[in-house]
Amino acid sequence: MTPPPDTHDASDWPHCGHDDGTDSRCRGRSTGTGAACLAHLDTGRRTTYLAGLTPGADLDHRGTPFTQDLLDELLTALRDPATARARIGRARFDEARFTGEVAFDEVDFSGVCSFATAEFDSGARFRDTRFADDLRLENAHLTGDLSIESPEVGADAWCYGTRVDGALRFRVAIVRGTAMFHGVTTGEAHFTGVRFKGPARFDDCAVDGPAYFDSAVFGDGADFDRAAITGAACFDGARFDSGRVSFDGAELGGEAQFSESRFATGATFDGAGFGGDLVFAHARLEGDIHFRRAAFRGTARIGPLLRPGLVDLSDAVFDSAVTLEIAADRLRCRRTRWASTAALRLRHTAVDLTDAVLEFPVTVAARSTRFVSAYGEPVDETDLTPAPVRVVSMSGVDVAHLVLADVDLTECRFVETVHLDQLRLEGRFVLAPPPEPIHWRGGLPVRWTRRRTLAEEHHWRATRYATAGWTPAPAGVETHDPAVLAPVYRQLRKALEDGRNEPGAADFYYGEMEMRRLDREAPRSERMLLGLYWAVSGYGLRALRALTWLGLAMTATVVAMMLWGLPQQDPDLESRGSITGHRVTLTTKKADPSTPQGSYGSRLSSARFDKSVRVVANSVIFRASGQDLTIAGTYVEMTSRLVEPALLALAVLAVRSRVRR
Repeated sequence: MTPPPDTHDASDWPHCGHDDGTDSRCRGRSTGTGAACLAHLDTGRRTTYLAGLTPGADLDHRGTPFTQDLLDELLTALRDPATARARIGRARFDEARFTGEVAFDEVDFSGVCSFATAEFDSGARFRDTRFADDLRLENAHLTGDLSIESPEVGADAWCYGTRVDGALRFRVAIVRGTAMFHGVTTGEAHFTGVRFKGPARFDDCAVDGPAYFDSAVFGDGADFDRAAITGAACFDGARFDSGRVSFDGAELGGEAQFSESRFATGATFDGAGFGGDLVFAHARLEGDIHFRRAAFRGTARIGPLLRPGLVDLSDAVFDSAVTLEIAADRLRCRRTRWASTAALRLRHTAVDLTDAVLEFPVTVAARSTRFVSAYGEPVDETDLTPAPVRVVSMSGVDVAHLVLADVDLTECRFVETVHLDQLRLEGRFVLAPPPEPIHWRGGLPVRWTRRRTLAEEHHWRATRYATAGWTPAPAGVETHDPAVLAPVYRQLRKALEDGRNEPGAADFYYGEMEMRRLDREAPRSERMLLGLYWAVSGYGLRALRALTWLGLAMTATVVAMMLWGLPQQDPDLESRGSITGHRVTLTTKKADPSTPQGSYGSRLSSARFDKSVRVVANSVIFRASGQDLTIAGTYVEMTSRLVEPALLALAVLAVRSRVRR
């Protein structure tokens, strides 16, 4: 950090040089009335010096040792009789040493007020003190408390590197310039209600206790990078109006409270460490909020966090059980590691879980009602666009410990997901449907079967049927062939079957068979067989299709029987016999059925129709009708008894797959 231009080294001023019996001589600034500093002037010269001061005078007592009594004498000489307030122009107390409790109460500094590298063996108090220009306390050391109460600091507040062993209470209404608290070390920090008009820097500060910034206003950014706060960090009601808000690398050991705070440009917590909960009840974030590479060591709850943008938890690590309550446009959890159980309760959010690591059970669930604050009040969602909770990617994730409840998987990418067959899908889950059922291809109407489909199937089909309504892959997303998608459907089917959701698994079975049928790497014979299976019954899942084919087959069989299968007339039985002695021998024969004669129209009679229907109906249930048939009719019946029961069985199988529990 570059020091302010008015900070001087000790060698810049004439030293007192008083021998106080120690190895070093006094480094106090010599006064104008003698070679000694104010502390070592004799009584007469001190009286003369103080008598020559008037309210508003400049002071230069760098390196001077002060007691409260000596300081009181100095301030008394500068008090304005009209206001009873001490008025000082430019004040230089750099490297001064203060003994006992020091009070600069009711003092007006019209110029720069500097205590750089000053030493306070106890505390210091600036009560009702006014700073028209810079306040400089950089690299000072106080063994007690530092309390600054002021209506304003008219320019900059430079306190970087200051060490306060007690509590730092900065009760200033407004700081009009830069607030520089870089590297400050203190036991407690109190900045409640301070309005920072310029940049506020608290990077690398260390607070061995709580830090209070509730209701503070940051007008031009807030830098808390690498800050270490072991106690609670309270930013309730704080406003971050503009500029960069950063807690990158910060260590917040206690609860971090941002209730009712306002972030006009978002915030970053990249690489930060958290030991307690993060509370964002009623907070308003206009920009994105990032927790990349953050470590949540003892965090039990994050939220309710509402923002109309991105919440980024990529590469974050959760070491303890945690509940996240988030309502945002997007939640990014790429490469996030969950080293304990977690519950993600979401609203209106699209979740990206690419390459996340789940060592323990993690639940992603859509919350149906609004989040509530710690006081039981519903959190306002005015700035959010209503939308279902969506999971957009699980690529690269081992989902053996993942539970999805009431989520939309329309855009979800499943390829490269590990242990997909162990994924648990609870409640209502939604997948992308095919395009509108009827579309035209080559002048002919084509109907897409209604079912649940994967986003990756949409991407692949969009490359083949560009105008059919399938959703193309987003920019940068790879398109996968059916050979890759078939195992994905198979594992999802098994996941639902293991969860006793047989009807839900049916669509994934259909998708698996579709991908196998369309896989150009599969043998042609297998694809032809699957094509036939698809055509006649929709892979045993479309009862109407199988019943339609059954009806057509039965109709064709009836017509064939009427035209060629039934004989011209039923043959009569003819019995012949002989009598030999007391023995009678009879032989009964039936003539071969005769081929029907006449025109086809004459064969389509009601009588022949009735006989044909009985033959076909009995064939469907493997029963012989007993009707005499021609040779052609016999073969037609044999074919009917093979095909039609199979079609009936496929229809029954399709119905069972939809109603099975």
